[in-house]
Order: sequence, then C-alpha cells, then structure tokens
Amino acid sequence: MKTVLVSRIDDADALRYTAELARELEGLGHDVALEEGTAKHLGAEGIPFEKIAGDLVVVVGGDGSVLLTVHQMKKQVPVLGINWGEVGFLADLEPDEARAFFAAHESGFGVERRMRVSLSVNGELLGDALNEGLVVTDRPAKMLRFGVYVDGTPAERFRADGLLISTPTGSTAYAMSAGGPIVDPQIEGFLLVPLAPYMLSSRPHLISTGRNLEITLETEKPAHLVIDGQSSFELEREATITVKKSDQPALFARTDKPFFEKVNHKLRNL
Repeated sequence: MKTVLVSRIDDADALRYTAELARELEGLGHDVALEEGTAKHLGAEGIPFEKIAGDLVVVVGGDGSVLLTVHQMKKQVPVLGINWGEVGFLADLEPDEARAFFAAHESGFGVERRMRVSLSVNGELLGDALNEGLVVTDRPAKMLRFGVYVDGTPAERFRADGLLISTPTGSTAYAMSAGGPIVDPQIEGFLLVPLAPYMLSSRPHLISTGRNLEITLETEKPAHLVIDGQSSFELEREATITVKKSDQPALFARTDKPFFEKVNHKLRNL
C-alpha cells in the first residue's frame, strides 16, 4: 500500500509522532512517502501536495491540516486524519488508536465519499470547498445584502454580516457556530447560514444539490469569498455566486466510527 504522510509543521511532537508512524508503517509493508513540507522539517525528501498519489494519505493534525491537504491535492486520494488539534471532526483517530487501526487493516479499508461544493463567481470557477465558502465584507461593522435564487426563483433576500455556503460535512464547523443545524454527511445538500442577520426571520436553508442555486451580492460594499479558510478571492460589487456539487468528492478512509457517536463525543469534550 502506498501511503503519504502529512504532519502539521508547527508542533515538534506531531512531527516526531509522524516520523515514528512512518517507520511503523514501513514495518507493516507500506510504501511510505512524506509530503514536501513535512519532509523538510524531518530532514528528508518529499513530494508536493499537488503530486500526491497512492492509496492513502495520513494527516497528523487538526481539521485545518485535513482541509489544507484536501484543498491542495490535484486528484483526491483517501485521507485518514489522526487528531493533533483541538476538536478534529475530520480526524477520526486519536494518536493512540492509529497503530491498532493499521494492524487491523493490512489488507485494505473502506472509503467514504464526502460531497464538496464548487463555487463560481460570474461564471469563473474559483474552487471546491469541503467545509464551506464564506462571504464576508472587507469593512467591519458593515452589512452585506444577499439574494438567494433557487431554480431561478427568488427564495430569500436578507442583510447580514456575511453568509456561509456549507456542505453537510461543514455543518459541524463554522456553520454550527453560526447557529446552523448538524447535517448527516450522507445527505447531499447546500447549507446556507447567514451570519448575524439583521432580521430574525432570516434562517438557515438546506437546499438539494439537484437544484440550481445562485447567490447575488446586492450591495456596493467590497467583499471576499474564502474557501475552506485556505484561499480568498475579492468579489466584484453585485457579483453572482453559482453553487454546484463538485465532480470530485473528498475521500476518507472508513474507521467504522458512527458519525453521530463521534459528534456527541467531541461536542461533550470541547
């Protein structure tokens, strides 16, 4: 099995753990490689994110490390997250669980597909999000005006500090903090969560991926679209954002931990 290891590079213990895990996986017969940034901090040769290929990518880090890996990979490879962060909704295993997992799955593992959203602005594709696209103003304390159109029909118009365009996977991230619902990741839909809306009647919407969804900025105020916290794009005034289901879902190695059990455990231990 060809396995690529990625570690957060700002934590010496995480890097040390990654080096030890690499040796153990080699002992189990894995063909192990290191991501370029990780390798540099371990004094070894590595491969850049965009050239990652193989059977499995093991990420030692928090949700940000997993998002960065998924965001940077040119072609999606199954990811297994080992939590070296705060909460780790995208990291199924704790560090002391990883060795037993690999020992029990020497012959392979199941793969779970997680929907991503493709975000285009005025017809130009900007990228895919596993968690969310965030639209926010450049000017603090200034509100934006949004229009939501479903299959060409006006569905909502509101003023808010910003808007989250989230996937079901992202429903346990920023969207949850902003008052959105927890959504089963097996559901395929677009979750829209206004940030601090002016009217209490402006509520989150969950919209089927089978519908045509467009969001318009109906304001002269400057704004940005931030994708998974990894890349940011300046939006033109009165821009139109088209939201579609991505052709490339994120892939995750199955660990047989039920989603709602994991959510319950992590939320109770924040």
